[in-house]
Amino acid sequence: MEELPQYAEYPEYAERVLEVADLIPSGRVMTYGDIAEWLGEGGPRQVGRAMALYGGAVPWWRVVRADGTVLPGHEIEALQHYRAEGTPLRDAPRGADDHVPRIDMRRARWDGVHPGTAGGGSDGTHI
Repeated sequence: MEELPQYAEYPEYAERVLEVADLIPSGRVMTYGDIAEWLGEGGPRQVGRAMALYGGAVPWWRVVRADGTVLPGHEIEALQHYRAEGTPLRDAPRGADDHVPRIDMRRARWDGVHPGTAGGGSDGTHI
C-alpha cells in the first residue's frame, strides 16, 4: 500500500476526511455522507466543511453531493477531471438551467473497497 501524505497541520477530523478522499480511485466518487459513514463520525456537513477548507490538498472532485451534481463554481475544472479519469457522467436533467452533466452515481459511486481487491476480494478487504 502506498504511503499517504501527512496532514499534520490540519485538525484531526479534516486529516481523516482527506485521507479517505485520497483513497478514492480515479474515475470513482464518494459522497460527503459516504465519507462520514465510513469514518463513523460527523455527517455530510462536517465532511463538506473539511473539504471546503482543506480539500485542495486531495482530489476534491471525487467527493460529491449525493445527487451527482457538480460542485457549483468549479464545474469546468471538475468536468475536466471527470472526463480525463473516465468518471461515468449523464446528461443534465431536462429543464436544467446550467446544462452541466451530472455524475452517474449508480456507476461512479465507490463503496470504499480497496481498489486493488477487485470488488473486495475473497476476504472482503475494505479500506
